[in-house]
Amino acid sequence: MLSKEDFLTVVRLTPLVSINLIVTDGNRRVLVGHRHNRPARDTWFVPGGRIAKDESLDAAFKRIVNNELGVASVERSSSRFFGVYEHRYDDNFAGEEGFGTYYIGLAYAMTLSGTVPIGRFDQHSEYQWLLPDDLLTRGDVHENIKAYFR
Repeated sequence: MLSKEDFLTVVRLTPLVSINLIVTDGNRRVLVGHRHNRPARDTWFVPGGRIAKDESLDAAFKRIVNNELGVASVERSSSRFFGVYEHRYDDNFAGEEGFGTYYIGLAYAMTLSGTVPIGRFDQHSEYQWLLPDDLLTRGDVHENIKAYFR
């Protein structure tokens, strides 16, 4: 595990690689969470997380689904690769001045029943299901998420 100072150096100098989850409920609605951490604080965002050094994509996918959604044993092979996206932010996790955060996001689409209890509240204060058309018109949904549906 990197120290905060080392991780700030990484964020300042390199892109981060993440897995973002495009979770739908079978009725075209998309799961978004209201972020309370930087970057993208106070916006609606899809669940996701960074891939750790030396972590396989399969292991990262499983960990992120469990950490972000509270759903265990979902395999990457049960999802559909949605694409590669660039996410740029003006700020960083620590709120340090002078540099932002740059992610290469690997998006995966998956369907979960809207009745499955979903959510972990360390990253998101609440969750909701939105239709893509509604998501695109809202000012409080982050632009990086809207890019998935344009």
